[in-house]
Amino acid sequence: MNAIEVRDLRFGYGAETVVDIDHLAVPQGECLAVLGPSGCGKSSLLHLLAGLLRPSAGAVRLLDQDLSDLSATALDRFRGQNMGLVLQRFFLIRALSVRDNALLACRLARCDVSTADVDALLDRLNLGAVANQKPHTLSQGQAQRAAIARALVHKPRIVMADEPTSALDDHNASEAIRLLRDAVSETGATLVVVTHDQRIRGTLDRDYDFGATR
Repeated sequence: MNAIEVRDLRFGYGAETVVDIDHLAVPQGECLAVLGPSGCGKSSLLHLLAGLLRPSAGAVRLLDQDLSDLSATALDRFRGQNMGLVLQRFFLIRALSVRDNALLACRLARCDVSTADVDALLDRLNLGAVANQKPHTLSQGQAQRAAIARALVHKPRIVMADEPTSALDDHNASEAIRLLRDAVSETGATLVVVTHDQRIRGTLDRDYDFGATR
């Protein structure tokens, strides 16, 4: 079964087409790296796959569900229950601690995860020491890892990450990718990472050169 499948997918801004893919399928459990230079439309592709943008043409199917068939409310529910997203803007809630940001994701997904489970995940991301801190006190790299923790904590069936290593040094970048891989492997989930970071090439199951499709 394919966790993600797109056909004849087109999207653009004005007269400029930034996504033009005849067919792309990502089997359940695969870890895919979408590689391409900054500004080539990778983030737009991820937003289309997550249902955050509507395509100009074509179809996006996730877990055998055509996203265009869902209302905005149903799409929000589907996304919250089935997807974990790490976006370039982290959208951490400033009034909540790192731990409570992760716990909120669990509540929204209606999953049963204990505080101990959350703390174990934060420890694996080297965030245990800042679990009680608010997002504005974190470094860029810590905030990025907090966003990764929030995306993984409810064990979604599909994880999508937009430039998850961009603010990380070599060690933490390697650890972040390893954690993403390990987390989806434990649950049989699918991982899509879109990035310009060539350090990621060859670290996942398959590389998809986005620029080569245009």
